[in-house]
Amino acid sequence: MVATADEFEVKQKFFPKLARVLARVPLADELVAAYYAAFDRATPLKAKGILVGALAYFVLPVDALPDFVLGLGFTDDMAVLLAAYNIVRNHVTDEHRRRARETIARIRAGAPISA
Repeated sequence: MVATADEFEVKQKFFPKLARVLARVPLADELVAAYYAAFDRATPLKAKGILVGALAYFVLPVDALPDFVLGLGFTDDMAVLLAAYNIVRNHVTDEHRRRARETIARIRAGAPISA
């Protein structure tokens, strides 16, 4: 499978942005679980496309509501992610969630994170 521009952007920017904004991102564990599901070979292509699109909305600078707006900045990002997540939630596994919890713990501890 050839990676799309959005996939490339998500892979390059997801963890650096998450590390910067983790304290302000609601539902961070599900956001990271969605990342792992999006890049899992076992996830169906349609589900991957939906998740990558939602994750791209999180990492790309063009946004309906800029992330720096205090208290509201990530509400549109999370609304997009939750809509996508609800469509493909059967493809986000317990393993994705476990990896997400471990990753968030490493970020909070200041450890380097890689995809």
